Amino acid sequence: MLIHERRPLLTFCKFSAYKNGGLSINIDRRLDMEVNMEDADGNRCQKLGKSSSFYRRIYSEVEDVGWEHLVRMGEDLTYLSFRVIDKKGRAHILEITLDTDYPKCPPSISADVPHIFNLDWSRNSKLKDAVVQFQHHVDKLQDFWSTLDDIDRSLWVVDPKDPHFAMSYRQINIGNDCYITLSVNASDPRSLPQCRFLGSNANVNLLRRKWKINCKRWVKDRSFSENLTSILDIELPQPPEVRKDDRQTECGVCYAQYLPIDDELGSKSGSATDYTCENNNCSRAFHSVCLRDWLRSITTTRQSFDVLFGNCPYCSNPVAVKIINKK
Repeated sequence: MLIHERRPLLTFCKFSAYKNGGLSINIDRRLDMEVNMEDADGNRCQKLGKSSSFYRRIYSEVEDVGWEHLVRMGEDLTYLSFRVIDKKGRAHILEITLDTDYPKCPPSISADVPHIFNLDWSRNSKLKDAVVQFQHHVDKLQDFWSTLDDIDRSLWVVDPKDPHFAMSYRQINIGNDCYITLSVNASDPRSLPQCRFLGSNANVNLLRRKWKINCKRWVKDRSFSENLTSILDIELPQPPEVRKDDRQTECGVCYAQYLPIDDELGSKSGSATDYTCENNNCSRAFHSVCLRDWLRSITTTRQSFDVLFGNCPYCSNPVAVKIINKK
């Protein structure tokens, strides 16, 4: 009742402690604690100011890149991933990890590519600079990926079963229980690749001799299948036919083939992908439920009656998904 403000109360307590002698140490400690609390509050405010400034900066830089390219963002905004589409409609993900001293310290970057690029960074650089440099790096690797695509289409590839963009090798069935593993040079993909033969000793030794003698026949303008046929002097087996309807197609948003069994999904519960991008260079499959949720998270999406209009998450081709009202 007598005193409500902090400092008059402390002054009164210290005066009483002076009168009673033995209490003075405890009161002094209380004063020190109060001062330390004030210092802690000041540090906390300073940290909050720095963090809010950091958040504003990151949001502004993501806006500069384009929210439609953002794939994921960590809660503390120190991790972000962006999607970049190459000239052939392939989708590539750039992962960026920011240091606490960003942008003074350059971010750490990683991507599913055969080799990462050297990030050119200065204090004035932004996230968009990293994304643009990644786009240029991806453009330089177009011939490399096109070469591997040609191998996958024309030869019987047994490994890898699910190739990633960073993989530069292919193991090929060349018949007679023999295999050849080709390592493609990412910087010069049409050049003679490094190779390793697998099979019985007699067959492998024969193939190695042919490769050593005929490797000069390799011509960059030819396809891999033509060059292999020329060097090995054998007829290569064709890749096994795969029915399109039998292929397991994963959703481009949730990365699963089937939706979970859930009553809230209604008739869509447990269903497979049911929407495909109409861009032939993309043709990415989606669950319409996942694509609808994706479109709703993008500020550029438009709604007309019960239809959402937006862009494909991978190639930005126009897409339209009907909204299903829950009953």
